Amino acid sequence: MTFKKLIHRPALMDNPKIHQPYAQLQNYLAELDKKNLPENIIVFLNQQIDALNTKPDTDEKLLKHIKSAQSNMVSQLEKELKLVPLHYYRNTWMVLGMASFGIPLGMLFGLSLGNMAFLSIGLPIGLAIGLAVGAGMDKKAMDEGRQLDIEIKH
Repeated sequence: MTFKKLIHRPALMDNPKIHQPYAQLQNYLAELDKKNLPENIIVFLNQQIDALNTKPDTDEKLLKHIKSAQSNMVSQLEKELKLVPLHYYRNTWMVLGMASFGIPLGMLFGLSLGNMAFLSIGLPIGLAIGLAVGAGMDKKAMDEGRQLDIEIKH
């Protein structure tokens, strides 16, 4: 079973704000087409594609629908198959590192030095920790063949 294709939308060529995410989604689907996906994933992808194909080109929220469909696809494939685009874990863990490591470390520095201005020192430390963890997970995914050859830009 193969999944459906996105409809060709020549009207989007005039609007790069919408055309670029739409083209990125088409490239993502082309990359997925190279993989041998289970039938339940193909059914899910077809549902997302059908929902997007029913939206008219003149819909004001088309960009939101494109990004939502792409996000749903990426998260479902990561959850079910651990199949991720390039730099997926790096981008995810960068934010998590700043929130889970950076802020507590900054609080620790601020409280121990008696000046809460040192709170900002923890953020770059958390960023570095998050980037290191994410890059390691990306490398592992690449070594195991679970990484797609496309980067999703938000």
